[in-house]
Amino acid sequence: MTRLFQVDAFTATPFSGNPAAVVLLERWPEDEWLRRVSAEMNLAETAFVLPERDGARPLRWFTPTVEVPLCGHATLATAHALWESGLEPDGAPLAFATRHSGQVTARRDGTHIVLDLPAYAVADKQPPDDVVALAGGAVRGAALVDDLAGDRTWLLELESEAAVRAFRADDAALLATGCGLVLTAAAAPGPGGVDVVSRCFFPGAGISEDPVTGAAHCALAPYWAPRLGRDELLGYQASPRGGFVRMRLAGDRVELRGQAVTVFTGELRG
Repeated sequence: MTRLFQVDAFTATPFSGNPAAVVLLERWPEDEWLRRVSAEMNLAETAFVLPERDGARPLRWFTPTVEVPLCGHATLATAHALWESGLEPDGAPLAFATRHSGQVTARRDGTHIVLDLPAYAVADKQPPDDVVALAGGAVRGAALVDDLAGDRTWLLELESEAAVRAFRADDAALLATGCGLVLTAAAAPGPGGVDVVSRCFFPGAGISEDPVTGAAHCALAPYWAPRLGRDELLGYQASPRGGFVRMRLAGDRVELRGQAVTVFTGELRG
């Protein structure tokens, strides 16, 4: 029996945040099977995890079309599923061995799960004209992020939270650039203490708009920390589902903090 969980991550409320499938395996099958399962689930990411080996559980992540090097929300979902199912002692620290991002860890802190993930390099760089035009032209800052969800993703700082929320994606135009897109801005003053807002689009990886992107916050934290003058930030991803991500930059690592809730469990028969 192959156990399956669907977990909404970076939220405590079902049907919000970012849904991820978590598949518990005993050994790695053929990659084609992993791709087919991910396409069948048709979520932003499906996580596949094995029993512990040498102190860490092997972990991989797939979109409906490709394997990705890092996925925060599906890692959070995996930790939640392992604890909730009783396969790991509730709240015991977990280590995952990944193919492209080294070891990542998860621990519980009260009602939240804390992930330790690698930070992305975010050196300032001028985006090409077609990417600027796609964002509406009002770009205050930019960085090229490698290996976020595909070879190239542009992180673009827009002039306001309103501009981020008002953006209307054109998948065909974005596909033509060959890039993914992370839009961000400083949050408008208001209750809740949100520091930055974002939205993420990766049509080249089979994801039109990603609901809440943990990996993107591994770039948003090093981008915003020097600009806002502090290492601990609260992000809100303003997708239709929405979700909150607490970030703490620690050198070349980023801690992401969020909640998760199981929506359903089952078994795969294919």
